[in-house]
Amino acid sequence: MPSKKPGPSVKDKETYEALREDGASKEKAARIANAQGASKKGGKSEPYEEWRKDELYDRAREIGIAGRSDMTKPQLIEALRSH
Repeated sequence: MPSKKPGPSVKDKETYEALREDGASKEKAARIANAQGASKKGGKSEPYEEWRKDELYDRAREIGIAGRSDMTKPQLIEALRSH
């Protein structure tokens, strides 16, 4: 059975391991574990609702969300949150 231990870049190792045990991919578990660590420190990013549509589109492109060019602003927000 492969190890569920995170790499050195993961900030919240307990969250990472719990997510992996629940079946999350390594990428998703690391993203969530690191995002939660940032939020505890008072992350400075505005909520997606305050982003412009072109900013949401650019972020969706960065992380590879398919179908983004046909999405409305609310659809982009949902896709980003569920990725």
